[in-house]
Amino acid sequence: MLASLDADTIQVRTPAELEQVDALVMPGGESSTMSMMLERSGLLEPLRARLADGMPTFGTCAGAILLGTEILDGRPDQQPLGAIDVAVRRNGYGRQVDSFEEGLDVTGMDGEPVVGVFIRAPVIERVGDAVEVLATVVGPDGTARPVLCRERTIMISTFHPELSGDPRLHATFLDSI
Repeated sequence: MLASLDADTIQVRTPAELEQVDALVMPGGESSTMSMMLERSGLLEPLRARLADGMPTFGTCAGAILLGTEILDGRPDQQPLGAIDVAVRRNGYGRQVDSFEEGLDVTGMDGEPVVGVFIRAPVIERVGDAVEVLATVVGPDGTARPVLCRERTIMISTFHPELSGDPRLHATFLDSI
């Protein structure tokens, strides 16, 4: 998605590669495995430092889980990065068979709704006062849940915007850098 917007990208797997980037996308995946890999690769503390220094970062699904201040149901040794003041619950909408797509009205974005692709998606249970909620989804219990949030230079989505084919959220992130 970023390449389609003419952004230069590299995969970051080492602290040296992290030093080379101006911004970061933390993708979906399995958050506890990603957390372990951050520790094993030596990226955890350098990443925390870059985030604290204001490095723009866009976390999607598992990336959103890791960027939060609280992981409600992670591994006991899993440590959140604390970059955005949210509490996140993994697989909050259910299992793989409970995955869904939803049209999202995004604050500040004109045109058609953004299609949110929710695959074993996390649920944001709490947002801090400084967090701007940009889009919500009404859950099965009738409660509107934040699914796209921003605080300072950090943007998170509990869905996979790269799977919709719509580049607007990635363009918004690039414009913020």
